[in-house]
Amino acid sequence: MTVFLAEMGDKTQLATLLFSADRETNKWIVFAGSASALVLAAGIGVLIGAQVERVVRPQMLKLIAGAGFIVIGLWTIFSRQV
Repeated sequence: MTVFLAEMGDKTQLATLLFSADRETNKWIVFAGSASALVLAAGIGVLIGAQVERVVRPQMLKLIAGAGFIVIGLWTIFSRQV
């Protein structure tokens, strides 16, 4: 439930919600398409991560990822839309 709520703002999650709200749409097809997209995206991430790991040390990747999350967090805090 926590992951569902955390991902609710994601465009893919909103699209899945909207597609499944249509009476004419088969809910199992929406589920299968959404699940397939998530698995494919994760697979691409794993393949790219495995290639990046060959040239960049895992400790450096952790530092880059951590710094990236901090930058995104600061950007989110300080870029309020009026």
